[in-house]
Amino acid sequence: MPEPTAPDIADLAARLVAGERRALARAITLVESARPDHRAQAVALLAALPPRQALRIGLSGTPGVGKSSFIEAFGLMLTGQGLRVAVLAVDPSSARSGGSILGDKTRMERLSRDPLAFIRPSPSQAELGGVGRRTREVVRLAEAAGFDVVLIETVGVGQSETLVAEMSDLFVLLLAPAGGDELQGVKRGIMEIADLILVNKADGELKATATRTVADYAGALRLLRKRPQDPEGFPKALPVSALEGDGLARAWEEMQALADWRRQTSHFARHRAEQAESWFLSEVRAGLLARLRCEPAAGRLAALGAEVAAGRADPVAAAAEMLAGLK
Repeated sequence: MPEPTAPDIADLAARLVAGERRALARAITLVESARPDHRAQAVALLAALPPRQALRIGLSGTPGVGKSSFIEAFGLMLTGQGLRVAVLAVDPSSARSGGSILGDKTRMERLSRDPLAFIRPSPSQAELGGVGRRTREVVRLAEAAGFDVVLIETVGVGQSETLVAEMSDLFVLLLAPAGGDELQGVKRGIMEIADLILVNKADGELKATATRTVADYAGALRLLRKRPQDPEGFPKALPVSALEGDGLARAWEEMQALADWRRQTSHFARHRAEQAESWFLSEVRAGLLARLRCEPAAGRLAALGAEVAAGRADPVAAAAEMLAGLK
């Protein structure tokens, strides 16, 4: 990618705000770059963008539940209503190249051809839980480009849910029709952060099983502690069929109703403010760690690490010594 100059950054920001897809793709490549000069340009680009808001929807689910099929069907329904939809799918990274390896555009072929949709697989680059460090910035770029809905898909069930929930307005957990044993296997922590549980594949021979599964999850949700950010009846479980399209409109109505209620009661704005502060603190932590890995700090870090590994230094005391030496 050619190095953008300062005037180029201003031009890129203007074209991005105007909704140019090529400008958005180039901007995402810039913010995902690890080069120090690109990092400075990415910071300048983000600072030049106007504040815009899309509805951010985090989506996760167990492998094989049909996340890609659901996102494609759901996204096509939204674009059919005239909404612009961005899909940011955080893929596992290739251990060799660091690039994403799932190829979401091939998994969502129809949605990728929709002029109102934008799909961007983003390599996790070994980040905790598979959520790329720059995902927040990519969400910001998609909002500035005028997208109405941003879907953030995680790799699978794990710690990534907490990270995605921190950068989303709504968090949706997609599950498959299952029996009681499978219900017991769903971690309580994941249930507690879900705003909506959608049981996919509610069609054909699995329709009756899906209906029972929805009832089981609805019962489990009622046992959870009431959250201040929820109106009466939330969180809730609903059946959907990505294959037949059943339940998608109802799910969207429930998402909108929840988001509207949170806007009216200030929970939405408060959560966005907390997200911004969390983003700031994560950038500070990442910046401090980067400084520790630069010379001469890197040598001191390696030496103290070796002392700790050999049992000659206490980890807490060594960390305090390392931090005390920073200027």
